[in-house]
Amino acid sequence: MRFPEYDDLDATALAALVRAGEVSPAEVLEAAIERIEARNPALSAVVERLDARARGRVDELPDGPLRGVPFLLKDLKIQLAGTVTTNSTRLRTGAVAEASSVLAERYEAAGLQIVGKSNTPEFGIMGITEPAMRAPCRNPWNPAHTPGGSSGGSGSAVAARIVPAAHAGDGGGSIRIPASACGLVGLKPTRGRVTMAPFAGESWCGFVQEHVLTRSVRDSALLLDVADTPTPGEPYLAPPHAGRWVDEVGADPGRLRIAVHRGSLYADETHPECLAAVDGAVKALEELGHEVVEACPPFERAPMVRAYFTVVASNVAWACAETARAAGRRLSSGDFEPATWLLSLIGRATPAPELIAMQSLMHRTGRAVAGFFQQYDAFVCPTLAQPPVEVGALALSKGEALQVGLLKTLPFKALLDVALDKMGGDKLAYTPNTQLFNQTGQPAISLPLHQSADGLPIGVQIAAPLGGEGRLLRLARQLEVARPWADRRPPLLANG
Repeated sequence: MRFPEYDDLDATALAALVRAGEVSPAEVLEAAIERIEARNPALSAVVERLDARARGRVDELPDGPLRGVPFLLKDLKIQLAGTVTTNSTRLRTGAVAEASSVLAERYEAAGLQIVGKSNTPEFGIMGITEPAMRAPCRNPWNPAHTPGGSSGGSGSAVAARIVPAAHAGDGGGSIRIPASACGLVGLKPTRGRVTMAPFAGESWCGFVQEHVLTRSVRDSALLLDVADTPTPGEPYLAPPHAGRWVDEVGADPGRLRIAVHRGSLYADETHPECLAAVDGAVKALEELGHEVVEACPPFERAPMVRAYFTVVASNVAWACAETARAAGRRLSSGDFEPATWLLSLIGRATPAPELIAMQSLMHRTGRAVAGFFQQYDAFVCPTLAQPPVEVGALALSKGEALQVGLLKTLPFKALLDVALDKMGGDKLAYTPNTQLFNQTGQPAISLPLHQSADGLPIGVQIAAPLGGEGRLLRLARQLEVARPWADRRPPLLANG
């Protein structure tokens, strides 16, 4: 392929070459397009190409810190004027945005070349990326396996070196899950750090935070600098940060007191490979001089799991109704995937006092977790409880599909409550460790510190107090130097 160095350059290095005049934005753009054409058919990571739009802007890119760097937007929530964000649901395939989200405007003002949209599950509700309306997204480390979700398309594309960085969003782990599955850096910022203006103030009652997936810590920091400015009317404001986030990368974090938990937070079992990842991280942290002790944030698991699914279901119910209304259609189960419709049914059957009770529980837990972080500077645990599963492994079984069909015709509250409890028992076995920090608002990052015996990436999650992204970036950079991952390349790249 042309410009072979492209595969080895992170966004920061690529922007530096453009700034120095060693390569033009047009050359970089064509390199990205060539890789989409060559690599995407095996992955289904990029679901909408914006070649013509990008080529039309290439000579007029703003002179920002990332001028000329190719970039993807997640096909969920974020809007780009003149393009469609489908949310991977069929009723939105003709919904052309009249204006851009503030975040998309900031990305373009930084000089990024938006070359396409990345694959997602319907409404982002799954930790895998297998929407019914298009092909499932696959992991470049092994295409038989999932790249995770809901930002699976972004994770797959960045791991495959199609782009050096891509937009992502995280309502229950959707940045950190694909970061772990694809061997990337995935930071979920503090609640309220990144704006959703002007189309939304929050999503999933404050669970969702938007940011990026990258291959380096410094890229994550630089893109946080691009994004981190509040707009008037924000429902939440993260603690302000003095200075630039990129200056945290490489700065000394000091000697930290770090809690570690080797088990699962919202499930019962953890795969040995995920435990090995944490053990390796602990060893590295101790070698760096940090104090590491066994401890876990306080929370009531069953009530918090129920609270998580109650909030998600309530928001999915609204999303289905709003999508149907905007499309001029009557709300119908046939327009949505079975899992989406089941959540919608649960959400519509949830009384307002029950939703408020769940929010109250999460607020109390948030205060308890904040107290935990007054004793510990950071918290380490596996990002996922299992290595990346095979594509299709988490799809509805025949029995589950029959149950959903029954609930379509008999949506009784008691039956829906049973389905809700079953979700808490079954559906988080793969991804049980990320939701807590969406519910309580703390920042958390997944780092690619381990690989399984069969070559699949395994991430380690580090969480910090509210506003503690700087601490995470300092610690992440220490680990990036101590246990480097930049030279790991998916086997897919060996064939071009």
